[in-house]
Amino acid sequence: MPQTSTFFKSGLKKLLGLSAFLLVGLSIFPSEHVFAQAAINYEQRSIKDTVPKPRGRHINRTKHFGRAAIELGAAEILPWTWDRYLKNADYAHISWKTVGDNLKPNSWTWDDDNFQTNQFGHPFHGSQFYNAFRSNGYTFWQSAPAALVGSYIWESTAENQPPAPNDLINTTFGGIVLGEMTYRLANKMTNTGQTGVRRQLTEIFAFLINPANGVNRILDGKWGKAVPKEKRDSSGITTEIDLGARTFNRDNSNILHNKNYGWYGHAKLLYGTPYKDYDTPFSNITINVEVGKDDSSLVNMVSVYGSLKGWEIKSNEKLQHLLILSADYDFLHNSAFFYGGQSVKANFLSEYDITKNTKITTSFGAGPILLAAIPDPYLRLQHGRDYDYGPGVAFNAGGQLTLLNILTYGIHYQGDWTITENGHPSHYFLHAVSSEVTLNVIKSLAFSIESGYFTLHGVYKDYANVDKRYPYLRLSTRYTMNF
Repeated sequence: MPQTSTFFKSGLKKLLGLSAFLLVGLSIFPSEHVFAQAAINYEQRSIKDTVPKPRGRHINRTKHFGRAAIELGAAEILPWTWDRYLKNADYAHISWKTVGDNLKPNSWTWDDDNFQTNQFGHPFHGSQFYNAFRSNGYTFWQSAPAALVGSYIWESTAENQPPAPNDLINTTFGGIVLGEMTYRLANKMTNTGQTGVRRQLTEIFAFLINPANGVNRILDGKWGKAVPKEKRDSSGITTEIDLGARTFNRDNSNILHNKNYGWYGHAKLLYGTPYKDYDTPFSNITINVEVGKDDSSLVNMVSVYGSLKGWEIKSNEKLQHLLILSADYDFLHNSAFFYGGQSVKANFLSEYDITKNTKITTSFGAGPILLAAIPDPYLRLQHGRDYDYGPGVAFNAGGQLTLLNILTYGIHYQGDWTITENGHPSHYFLHAVSSEVTLNVIKSLAFSIESGYFTLHGVYKDYANVDKRYPYLRLSTRYTMNF
């Protein structure tokens, strides 16, 4: 459904703004892991805990159910009001008849909305439902059903078009992942002892990232107030900013022959560490956002990895092995290729400390894809949509060698196999390989070169098979900040 084509049609631009707010907002603090570069880097910088086992944290939370329900309702009514009375969108003209029809179990059907509406707009909306409860004292698991309930209410009552199963999945699962990510980052920004102008700026940035949390801070009288040291979020954050040039090849030819070069920017944010508090959902988060000169969209990639549960396999002074269950959200959209998927993975993470400044990290992961959007060059001939929908299996492997904290070499692989549930009868195999060398010049500045490719192999029942290969090359300067 075109749920976000109006009120949220600028969702991607908002996320670009969100990434900028994250970087600027975090810079106000005092000093105290789909594919290749588009894939989540599970070999995150580890910060080993001095305590072998995570300690449980007991936090007294005051739950405000009534306020949470009102804010969830506002997340339904405000977008619909915008669509109906300001944009006069056809689908927003609802009636008792349309609501009655949509409430029938047999009314559900897959929709044909554009890629970024379905793969980003709906998860963005779902994050507002989720945070209505998360920002009112409810835990991760207690807040998760709010994304499902909010999505069902919207699909059934806020549009005159039939409800769509793809929207329900994207809004619910994607909303939970994006919602918890924004909840934690907004809290991290305001969880300081700052006062004065810098404090007000962090409150504003946090409000833009998570509006529900900002409203509740005002209602609770917390806006602008310093947080006692013993109550602050001690999770570390590392942010890497890349600026440089890149090229995507669209015709399977040699990447060096491609003359379509352009600038790009990449922001990677690492929240927490895999080796601490891994019993707590999203104690470890990796966010990747990429923008650039591109003829399809300004925001080319958004990926979020959040840990759900962890188990220590083995740990000593020289090595650590962990098993981490994660929730993953991927959105990739550039002029050569696009992909959207949401999955759950089991990840086996290892770190080997060769010397004090030399180490090797590895990762292996696999798990089910709840729903993926895969390019279908034939579908546009019959529908407005140019991608198929289906579940599948995702798997990844990678390794990284760091020498003397100066030279880093990493190689990563990710593969997805999906079978089409809605679209042309088909199945797909997608995989990507990337290889990156990074040279640290000074403490926070480095130069990086990365090459790799995406591959799409589609097998169709009624059409010729598709084999596409999209090589790419990136050169960048990287600046790293720790908070």
